[in-house]
Amino acid sequence: MNEGVNVTLTAGKHGPDGPWTHGRAAVAVNAKKIALYALVVFVLYVIITDPAKAAGYVQIGFEGISDAARAIGDFMTWAANGGKN
Repeated sequence: MNEGVNVTLTAGKHGPDGPWTHGRAAVAVNAKKIALYALVVFVLYVIITDPAKAAGYVQIGFEGISDAARAIGDFMTWAANGGKN
């Protein structure tokens, strides 16, 4: 009467109740993948169908990043000066 427990481990899984095996976590991962694929397809579509418009979008994006960096720099300068104008 040797009763034992058989355990099988699979690489990359945390067990039957792990975060990536089933349930809401798996649905969330799938939803993120679908959203990412849709975004990539949209970006490729815009680039292929209207490169000039795509270049405009890239320019707008970089201007936004530049403005944000400038605002952070201004805030850091203000904070380094003790919050004085």
